Amino acid sequence: MAEPRSKRPRVTLPACPAHRPLSGSRVRQSFPPAVEEGLCGVTSALLELAYCLQALGEYFDQSHVALPNVSKFFLHQALEERKSAEALMKYQQERGGHYCSKTIQKPNCEYAVGLMKALEVAMVQWKTVIRYFEELYALSIENADPHSASTIKKQFIGPKIRKIKLMGDLLTNARRLDCSQDGRNSLGDYFMDRLQKEFRTGTEPECSQHCRPCPPLPQCTAAAEALKRPQRESSQHRNGIGPIYATIHCTATLPQCNDGTGAKAKQSREGL
Repeated sequence: MAEPRSKRPRVTLPACPAHRPLSGSRVRQSFPPAVEEGLCGVTSALLELAYCLQALGEYFDQSHVALPNVSKFFLHQALEERKSAEALMKYQQERGGHYCSKTIQKPNCEYAVGLMKALEVAMVQWKTVIRYFEELYALSIENADPHSASTIKKQFIGPKIRKIKLMGDLLTNARRLDCSQDGRNSLGDYFMDRLQKEFRTGTEPECSQHCRPCPPLPQCTAAAEALKRPQRESSQHRNGIGPIYATIHCTATLPQCNDGTGAKAKQSREGL
């Protein structure tokens, strides 16, 4: 006899029962009120999640914890969730709806005083949010709103799934290093902060692959004018009396690029 299929816990969509559609909106078209209420409620849930992640980031930046990379990671995630909430607000305005402001609850994460607990709290929060979006997607399908369903699936469910995978990898490495769960200073927490790739480089801009900005053009005006002088002017000084203008170039303004293009440009100028 086959085993019974496990039931997924039912998560009630945090809809906004007090939400009222705009009466004077002229751009509203095929935007069901039930979907608008669900979008309004999920937006508030995202703001609460951002508040919780910000509280975790501020905690790990305290002097008695001193995990700066972990703090930057949580603060960066809080900023992303806030941007997601703003994207939902913008989408409601484009469809002719609006977001009604609510009271954001205080984050219940005071017990997350260790790195392991903080990662687990964030994991649970993201799983809850992705279930909200799944129910909102199903609600959009039921109310014949394919535009909202497509937007929710592509722009919100997909990134949240990748984020849950990231948190699962971080939790696995934290268990390997025996990170703390009760707030005690653990060597595993220090290793995670210093050696984990997502904590070290996940929040830094990838500017090493780009060239540094070139200096202003007027700095090399004299050298450029010297290069434009006719060849006869440079040939009359080849007897050693004067400088050879063809070999004058501006080396101070060559951009220092990682791919070696600056060095190649310098060699080509020297060969003139």
